[in-house]
Amino acid sequence: MLRTIILPTAVVLAAALSAQGQPPGQRFTAEEYIGEWKEVAVKKMKEHGIPASITLAQGLLESGNGNSELARRSNNHFGIKCTADWTGGRTYHDDDKKDDCFRVYKDAAQSYEDHAKFLQRPRYAALFELKPTDYEGWAKGLKKAGYATDPNYPTKLIGLIERYELHKLDKGIDVAYKPKPGTGTTGRPSASKPATTKPAGHKPGRSSRGGDVIDFSTGRVVDSFEGRIKYVTTKEGDDFRTLARDLEMTHGMIARWNDMDKNAKLAAGQRIYIQPKRNASKTSSEHVAVAGETLWDVSQQYGVKLGKLAKYNGLAEDAKLSAGQRVLLRKPRR
Repeated sequence: MLRTIILPTAVVLAAALSAQGQPPGQRFTAEEYIGEWKEVAVKKMKEHGIPASITLAQGLLESGNGNSELARRSNNHFGIKCTADWTGGRTYHDDDKKDDCFRVYKDAAQSYEDHAKFLQRPRYAALFELKPTDYEGWAKGLKKAGYATDPNYPTKLIGLIERYELHKLDKGIDVAYKPKPGTGTTGRPSASKPATTKPAGHKPGRSSRGGDVIDFSTGRVVDSFEGRIKYVTTKEGDDFRTLARDLEMTHGMIARWNDMDKNAKLAAGQRIYIQPKRNASKTSSEHVAVAGETLWDVSQQYGVKLGKLAKYNGLAEDAKLSAGQRVLLRKPRR
């Protein structure tokens, strides 16, 4: 279960997010993110000498256009982890290792300032010898200095900078984007990537069971189980890392929500929850097992946490069930 310690309180953070134009549950495009933060990035460039293009590209990549859980809940737009000298709020997510500690900020602007200060550490000193317009050198230098472990990190940054012409900001030229005719802005497929093909009779934004459906620019469709828990259905070749990449989330976190190892193999057609499962079933009080079922199978079928099912039934989490065995899906009454 994800353990999070957030300062200030979640209520205050939610208010801060809304104040910054980021209502909970609303997804933003790269263009919207750039429009929101380009002035701050330019300001930090003037103050600290970090190219605005690099700052924005890192923000886009690390925060998933400001949509990642770390950005929304902790205002951390750059994936900066805790260090020995960090005295602010902390939150824990599985990343390079289990329960990696990430910094929590009072607001996103503080995250931008801390990012600038973070890059002033001695290990990044060589970057400031580069020309402020040398975004390629900065991108490669960040990887070389150990900012990220992804071997493709420089390529991703450079790709974002060139795609959205962020290098213009380094030269004092503004960038702006106009929505293409017939396209929306939030929560809809982007103009640059194909939308998911829908079956005949499909109504955009709703599932056949009345739950919400979110179509990502990657072609991912997020459905809602019993209107309570969002999930995706896996495709051939999926693993937790590909899901995390497409959904702009943390792969270890998704795995834990499904009571699975983050390196587990996934079969096509699996339901994988992208929110925590619930403590009890909404629609059923018990399940009658069939031959070959496990307690984990029941947990996934009803969206109930595996640990809770084990506790309710006095079973081990890896228990195999017998045909006809009854499994309580809610806390038994005493």
